[in-house]
Amino acid sequence: MDFWRSRNKAGSIAANLLLGFFMLYFLALAVGIGFWMSKLLEAAFPGQNVITVFNGYILYYFLFDLAIRTQMQELPTLSIVPYLHLRIKRKTIVNFLNIKSLFTLFNILPLFVFIPFSLMKIGTTYGALTALMYVVSILSLVVFNNYLVLYLKRKSINNFSYFLFIIGLVAVLGGLDYYHIISVRDFSNFIFVNITKYPFLGLVFTLAAVAIFIVNSNYLRANLYTEELSTKDDKKTSTDYPFLNRFGKVGELAALELKLILRHKRSRGSVLMGFVFLAYGFIFYKGPMIEKDEFGKLLFAALFMTGIGILTYGQFMFAWQSTHFDGLLVSKIDFKDFIKAKFLLFTISSTIITILASFYGLMSYKLLLLHAAAYLYNIGFATVIVLYFATLNYKRLDITKSASFNWQGIGATQWILGLPFILIPIFIYMPFGIMNKPYWGLGAIASFGLITLLMRNFWVNLLVKKFEKQRYKIAEGFRE
Repeated sequence: MDFWRSRNKAGSIAANLLLGFFMLYFLALAVGIGFWMSKLLEAAFPGQNVITVFNGYILYYFLFDLAIRTQMQELPTLSIVPYLHLRIKRKTIVNFLNIKSLFTLFNILPLFVFIPFSLMKIGTTYGALTALMYVVSILSLVVFNNYLVLYLKRKSINNFSYFLFIIGLVAVLGGLDYYHIISVRDFSNFIFVNITKYPFLGLVFTLAAVAIFIVNSNYLRANLYTEELSTKDDKKTSTDYPFLNRFGKVGELAALELKLILRHKRSRGSVLMGFVFLAYGFIFYKGPMIEKDEFGKLLFAALFMTGIGILTYGQFMFAWQSTHFDGLLVSKIDFKDFIKAKFLLFTISSTIITILASFYGLMSYKLLLLHAAAYLYNIGFATVIVLYFATLNYKRLDITKSASFNWQGIGATQWILGLPFILIPIFIYMPFGIMNKPYWGLGAIASFGLITLLMRNFWVNLLVKKFEKQRYKIAEGFRE
């Protein structure tokens, strides 16, 4: 009944229909790739053996799958809460939970991508037994990733470093492969070539999947009841961030919001996205473009990487506090300090990401100049754009839910926000790009960002006035 009485029920239905359409689209895409894999590989890698290429990308796919799952795969925990007070054995609940977790899009897609090729191409080339062991290996890798991510997510309730470790591991392996230091593709091909010679070696993946299944089940069985997890969480309630103390009241408000970010699924996921998209440069940064100083073609990736934290977290800025927004309005908080705390968090997040992205300087020092210009623009003007659009967002947000396939809180403002965020620096750079003065263009973007950064007090006062004007509309929207 709450759904049908909601003012936004039409938007929710539309979002679910759109989500269903995307799921069907990706499923159809996976089926197409699976059945036409041979032709696709021949077209993409002319003159190369398609089985060798296929072997090389199997482990690569599952590494990428692992990184995506850490951000998007849901923990199937809420569905068993009503059973916890009943006389049901822990083992039964754990088994139900484990089986339920297998029915996700992440586990279905690779079956359509890999199994048709394994049966049609591997089977006709090496025989039925080898094709069967390829299928067993693929199924085992799917199950391994599924339960490994569930285990890491459950462990990260008490230790956030598990997430950072797996994302860092995938990024490091991708970087090593990009620079031809350690080749994941060669290693993957080596393993599956040996499976073609000795098919039962594929059972190694099965043993690994069984092992992580047992580890995950034991951990879940030992920590099934909510009070057991909550007592562990209590140890972290006194966490403080001394480096923010120097900013006074603004630092205190920023510290409180930082705690909110790290303790809830959706806000924590927005932070993780910043680390995931550090690999964006490997897709967009191409040697010929860098050599020719074609910064206009590289600008999008630089803006996105150095400003991803501002964009993903800032687009829901006041909605993160939607559950207690009324309390904020009646508390003795200076709204100017409240807005300044947001600016401080944006600056810190963009600074950290920009420092981490400095490893792209190994490709070329020019990328460091590009990142510096994008960084100044992001902390100078992009923060203003994001906070301004946040005052126009009235949609409530449940921060305890994961961000994956979650359309709650998303409205027209989130879609419109991306336009000025990206287009303004491109328009600034464009005249200099046309005149073949690429470094002047970077200087113009950096100067614009620096000037707007020096005008921060002006922007704060402007945003405070806008916030005070909109606060009751925002509060009314958050109450739904």
